[in-house]
Amino acid sequence: MNRVFIEIASLDKLIHEPARLSLMTALASCKSADFLALKRLTGLTAGNLSIHLSKLEEAGLIKLRKQFIEKKPNTQVQITEKGRQLIEDHWQQLEALYRNAQEWLPD
Repeated sequence: MNRVFIEIASLDKLIHEPARLSLMTALASCKSADFLALKRLTGLTAGNLSIHLSKLEEAGLIKLRKQFIEKKPNTQVQITEKGRQLIEDHWQQLEALYRNAQEWLPD
């Protein structure tokens, strides 16, 4: 039983943080997404979203491409292969933790 709690404590805090987990999960399901779509999807403010994206980019989990479309700024966000593998591994770890926790629940 104690093992489950040790594994929970060892989760990757960079992507386990709720906003970043939402972002990484969303980005893993598409080729890319723009800043405004991610803002609407997550409900984050522009500033908060920008900070989370910066942390993910610094870790090499996403790529940002800034451009202008019809004279308006546009930021496209794409998950990297490293990021895709990390989020997949993270969800597998969460599923395993859930299964292990079920083993010690009373009937």
